[in-house]
Amino acid sequence: MILRAENKHDDRPVICQVLHSLAIGGAEILAAGLARELSDRYRFVFACLDDEVGVLGDEFEQRGVPMKVFYRQPGIDWKCSFRLAQFFREHRVQIVHAHQYTPFFQSLLARLRFRYPPIVFTEHGRHFPDSRSPKRVAVNRALLRSDDRLIGVGESVRRALVENEGLPEHRTETIYNGVPLEKFLAVRGDAELRLKVRNELRIAPNEFAIVQVARLNALKDHATAIRTLKRLLDHGVPAKLILVGDGEERSQLERFVTERSLGHAITFLGARNDIPQLLSCADAFLLSSISEGIPLTLIEAMGAGVPIVSTDVGGISEVIEHGTSGLLAPARDDELLAAHLRLLWQDSECRTQLADRGCQRAVERFSLDQMHQQYVNVYEQLLGRAAASRSSRTTDGLLAGKNSRGN
Repeated sequence: MILRAENKHDDRPVICQVLHSLAIGGAEILAAGLARELSDRYRFVFACLDDEVGVLGDEFEQRGVPMKVFYRQPGIDWKCSFRLAQFFREHRVQIVHAHQYTPFFQSLLARLRFRYPPIVFTEHGRHFPDSRSPKRVAVNRALLRSDDRLIGVGESVRRALVENEGLPEHRTETIYNGVPLEKFLAVRGDAELRLKVRNELRIAPNEFAIVQVARLNALKDHATAIRTLKRLLDHGVPAKLILVGDGEERSQLERFVTERSLGHAITFLGARNDIPQLLSCADAFLLSSISEGIPLTLIEAMGAGVPIVSTDVGGISEVIEHGTSGLLAPARDDELLAAHLRLLWQDSECRTQLADRGCQRAVERFSLDQMHQQYVNVYEQLLGRAAASRSSRTTDGLLAGKNSRGN
């Protein structure tokens, strides 16, 4: 779907997506997907608080989608909130959709200066460790408005909004992340593609290929994935770990690999846009995070028919049913993660069963169309409420005028 550039005759409602950046991550992928797929109904603009727009931002800039980077300073940045309010006003924003807590907080501050837009807050995950701050709870309650919508991408995330942010439980809801499963389903069982990708990545026919797709960030705990691989090699499993993604921890992780003489068994691919094809080469998918919401990469791997081994943190158990659609272990437990992967290496029937059930669960619960429709429902409810409010003010004004003339 081609996004239309902004023009003064465009009558689509304007929605501003507020994010940390438009680098590739779960929140950014969801926001970009909404802008692509719903562009016939809404005009999207992007506000990136912290960083340059990144790979996804380059795509939208080429399509003429307005965006701005605000270079937010740490703490409460009133100048950032003022510039953000100006951006809302300049683009006549009717709904603000903030992804993650800091963009939500900055949007709340901006609304003190530009009062109109209701805010949709989608929380994608939580910091680790997650704790309650009485000061933040008080601020949240003071700045929240009755028409704001509060969404967690999973039930565990929604509960954290209530328990740790102090947001009213009756006003929070869950909208599960969805992914474009068609392109992942398309690679499932494609033997020719599997062989091609394995040859490109120099994965031998007898090697057990483990793929992990995640930002190289402390919360993803790649060190545990690397220790897991070391255990597999020590048990005689001819394993190879393919790490897809980039981030601030890359150089540190590369040193970690070198110090353990594991360079022959680990490949850093960096950020890639051919994830379905890369998944086609995998015998297993690994996620070693210490904190998660509802990871899109897990759902993608399930759609591609790759059996999952993951840590059991955040909302992962809402995605993976242990022993049915994947295998779970506690965070940082490289011994159990390695045992699960060794089982998959040894038992092809187990791999097939987990892959089949995982794929079925992804299709039933995490479709992109279902997620998008739920966000459309939220947007339309807010727009309808705003229209009703404007109509009511107009009627009140006319009645007041009549009464004054009558007097």
